[in-house]
Amino acid sequence: MGLELYLDLLSQPCRALYIFARSNNIPFQFKHVELMKGQHRTEEFRKVNVLMKVPALKDGSFTLAESIAILLYLARKFKTPDHWYPSDLQKRARVDEYLSWQHVNIRGKGSKLFLTKVLLPLLTGQPLSPEKLEGVTEELNVVLKQFEEKFLQDKPFIAGSEISLADLVALVELMQPVGAGYDLFEERPKLAEWRRRVEDAVGKQLFQEAHEGILNAKNLTADKIAPELLEHFKHQLLKQASQN
Repeated sequence: MGLELYLDLLSQPCRALYIFARSNNIPFQFKHVELMKGQHRTEEFRKVNVLMKVPALKDGSFTLAESIAILLYLARKFKTPDHWYPSDLQKRARVDEYLSWQHVNIRGKGSKLFLTKVLLPLLTGQPLSPEKLEGVTEELNVVLKQFEEKFLQDKPFIAGSEISLADLVALVELMQPVGAGYDLFEERPKLAEWRRRVEDAVGKQLFQEAHEGILNAKNLTADKIAPELLEHFKHQLLKQASQN
């Protein structure tokens, strides 16, 4: 049995894996796990990933969870071009540095804005207060400034002159707030140029294909979410919103 990737392209890490595999001509079988239908919580999927999260990989009898681990597995197994995860010690360290930092920063704050702006009003039937939205947006703006000043600086890409896993992981995360209607690139010319370079490097058509669903997320309705997930989401999001 060949390589299987269990993905939902509404998920940022899943999009990173999908784009990486497709742009490097890695053969795989796309196994669609629809998060909004609760398919990641089934016993069938639990056999692939006991953590019940996407993405997940199955390669014969070998299974693997966690997107960064899967990206590195694919890069090593299929010997993808060196720039993705450089052999140069210091360039690789730059990639590792960003991948270590991004979880609670770009990923954390970008996801929070998306969930707060899109899902919370959908689940509660109440619009988000301007004060709450401003607070969540400002949290993201702080880490965007850090990203530009610390990681991107004046370089074409995070690790230097060529795209790496760090750039791909970063950009798919930043598209999540865009899907919520917050165009964070609009007044950030350096970020906008970097986005263009990343899209060119992986292929604009592939990038757009992978993001079609998330860019239409504003059209999501409650009836498209599995009933058993509605209360879970509502509880988590209200708890999160109350902490702002």
